[in-house]
Order: sequence, then structure tokens, then C-alpha cells
Amino acid sequence: MKPVELLERLVATASVSGDESRIADFVARHARGFGAVVERSDNNIWFSLGRGDGPTLLFNSHLDTVPACAGWTLDPMKPAWRGSRLYGLGSNDAKASVAAMLSVAECLAGMQERIPGRVVFALTAEEEIGGQKGIASVLDMLGPVNAAIVGEPTSLEACTAQRGMLILKCVSHGVSGHVAHSRPSTYADASVDREGRSHGGSVNAIEVAARDVTRLAQWEFEPHELLGQTRAQVTQIQGGLQRNQIPDRCEFFVDLRTTPNLDHSSVAAEIDAALESEVTIHSARYLPKHTDSGHPLVRAALTANGRDTPVGSNTTSDWAFLGDLPVVKLGPGDTQRSHRPDEYLEAEELAAGIRVYSQITRQFFEVVSA
Repeated sequence: MKPVELLERLVATASVSGDESRIADFVARHARGFGAVVERSDNNIWFSLGRGDGPTLLFNSHLDTVPACAGWTLDPMKPAWRGSRLYGLGSNDAKASVAAMLSVAECLAGMQERIPGRVVFALTAEEEIGGQKGIASVLDMLGPVNAAIVGEPTSLEACTAQRGMLILKCVSHGVSGHVAHSRPSTYADASVDREGRSHGGSVNAIEVAARDVTRLAQWEFEPHELLGQTRAQVTQIQGGLQRNQIPDRCEFFVDLRTTPNLDHSSVAAEIDAALESEVTIHSARYLPKHTDSGHPLVRAALTANGRDTPVGSNTTSDWAFLGDLPVVKLGPGDTQRSHRPDEYLEAEELAAGIRVYSQITRQFFEVVSA
């Protein structure tokens, strides 16, 4: 099957997160068709090629897509060519990477004795929802791995740094009262502690939250060389019981897309110490990632894509669940097309992705064997 035909088949197979069984079936059949010994857990598919007596390189990308958003002018579930562009849900993110990896695997399957090590291909589920049944659930089943390529639309740039995600839950406390008796007040005026205990007066918890939101908007973090600064973004806020009552509680969430030079626990503790509100960590499982630019995998990727330097990636990916494994995130397609209407991939981008993945494989084993 030609790579463009393979991509068409992948796009035509619906695989919204949590419903990847049909595409997992298809990928497993396709891989068995060129001789791979396929293993499966839930909707995760993987197989190994090579002699197995050298280092192991992992290729990982995801089978799932987000649901189709509003604004599509074409049927998102029917792959359609318009000139050199293939339109369809997932064509860019990240079925192009899947198609490129499978095409490389088919070539390698016919020359396994010449691979001085092992190449593992893991095509996994639930990446778009950070699910527990994706790459994290099968990583230990893949055997020892020395380095990994994570397939995402990066315009074939070698991304060696990726942002993490830290979500904080903040609760401001006040003292309720009738709005008719309100006056400007602070915790000091009312002798209120952070848990809302008071010895008199009233405190508007929304005003307390507003002061903290302003502090967060002005917060400056140490920048990262590839990713720049982290910003604290307040994304949800809720407070008050009714219109004629001073609110005694306000809750808001803060989303921080962190960089590898920031420790989640330290950031949370620093913010907690500076705010009037009570701060707790709501989610910290997406850790920021970084691979040293001198690692053999990075050198192989830069040689393969003809670039001089790596770049950073603002989006998260399954890299977050690969522990301390050296990783380069790289794949055909453009991240700006992801999760948007009329998603597409250029045919040449797929061809280039296959070339780069093939060259990375060759370069990696040459570098680590030198």
C-alpha cells in the first residue's frame, strides 16, 4: 500500500479518543501484512524489528483524534484530496506520523538482519485526553528502550523541549454579610485568617480572589532558552451564593504551561506563599521535558532534517509519560493545523516525514555504534 493510500485509510477510520478499536484493528492487520509480530493491549499496538542485540529506538505516535469541531467545509470523516492536500480529521495530528512510521517499518521489515539493534513501533491510544490506557499503560511491556521519537506535527523540526502543565486550585475565603452593610474591607479589618475565621466585619472573597488574579497576571518566571516564559493563566472562577449577599468563598483555577527549568512543587509552594488564597495542586502529571542537544538522538535528528539547531514545543504530548527517556518530538505536518476545521496534510510532507524517519533510524545506529 502506498503511503498516501495508507494515510487515506487511517483518516477514513474514525478514532476519536476512547473509541480507537477499529483503527487499532486496521493497524494490527497492516503490520502483520508485512511480517511484523504484533502485540496489543487495549487499543495500543506495538511490534519490534531488528536483531535485538544492540540499542533500542522507539517510534511512538497516537491513533486517536479530537472530535471534529465546528466550521468544517468538508466531511471530516471522508478523506478528500484538493490538489496536493489531503483533508480529513487527524490527517495532520497525528495520522501523518502514524502513516510515516508504518511506511518506515514496512521497509525495515525486509532488512531486519541489517539493523544493529532493535526498533520498536508503538502506536497508542488516548493521547488527546491524557488517558490512562495509552502509552503509559504499555511502556513497561516494550522492553528496554534507549531513546524515542514521538510523532507529532512539528514541520519536521526536532523538538527537544516540551512544556508541561501544572493546574492549581485556589480558594479565597471571606466573611459573609448583607451587602447593605458592606464597606471596603480586608482580612486585617475583619481579623480573618485564610480559612475564613473572623472576629468581626465582612470580607468579600471575590475581592480577595481579584487581588490574587492580578498578582498572578503580573508574575514573572525564569525563562527557558527554547520555550521562553511561563505565564499563569486563570481559566475558571466561581464565587458567591446570591446577589444580595457578600460572598464568603471564591474558587479559581490557574493553568501554567511550565518549562523544564521549573519544578512543579516549588512553583506551587512559591505561589501559595504569595497569595491570600489557599493554593493546592489540582494536576501535575504533565511534567515539562528536555533532551540535551548533544544526545546522539538529537544529533541524528538534526542530520536527518538538515537543521542546525533544535526547537521547543509549546504543546504537550505522550512524551510526558516516557519518564527520563531521551526523546525528540518530530513529525510531518504543522501544529497550527491541529484541532482546527479543514485539517489537512500536504503529500510532500508525508514523503518528507518518511525520509526523515528513515534517516534518523540509520543515523542513530551509526552514532551510537561509533
